Amino acid sequence: MTTLTVQRLSIFPLGGALLFPRAQLPLHIFEPRYRAMVSESLVRDRLIAMIQPRDTAPLPALFEVGCIGRIADVEAMPDGRYNIILEGTARFRVRSELSVTTAFRQVEGEIGGFDDSALQTLPHVLRADFEREARRFADVRGIRVDWEGVARLDDEMLINGAAQASPFDVASKQALLEAPTLVERADLLVQLLRFFRDPSEGGDGVTLQ
Repeated sequence: MTTLTVQRLSIFPLGGALLFPRAQLPLHIFEPRYRAMVSESLVRDRLIAMIQPRDTAPLPALFEVGCIGRIADVEAMPDGRYNIILEGTARFRVRSELSVTTAFRQVEGEIGGFDDSALQTLPHVLRADFEREARRFADVRGIRVDWEGVARLDDEMLINGAAQASPFDVASKQALLEAPTLVERADLLVQLLRFFRDPSEGGDGVTLQ
């Protein structure tokens, strides 16, 4: 049984931006509150927790599940902005939001509720289904894809990378993040590719990352 641990996490709420364990997410940090968060993180533990907001309010409600990222690379600019690359370490579930004096929000996060420790693979049939639907989606949407490069990706990098880059709405992307296993995420991704393939049939209003 996985051991659950609780950790204080500095969060970066950003709609459409998913991070998965072992995946990477490049970010340009320009808002003062998040510049402060990065500065503190670099001194403390290099960790930032990505999570999606549920709405667009000034202090938006949060989804319950996000992913912790470790700053793997950082470029500090003279004006205080940062370019960073986060590398996912583990998904977490929000237990509560903390009352803090920092400009950025912090939560108490529960870690260990997802089995993210080992690299996961897909049945060959499911990978073939995904690649077929991805090709159809790209053709309809006019998206250019290096399919030879896609074929060289391992299953986890392929599916999680596609989930990160997918032009789906926030709720759909959150469902991909919360899918317990890679197989379940790939199956959901196939369904979403079919649903959103034709903008005239349910795809209106999707947001590009």
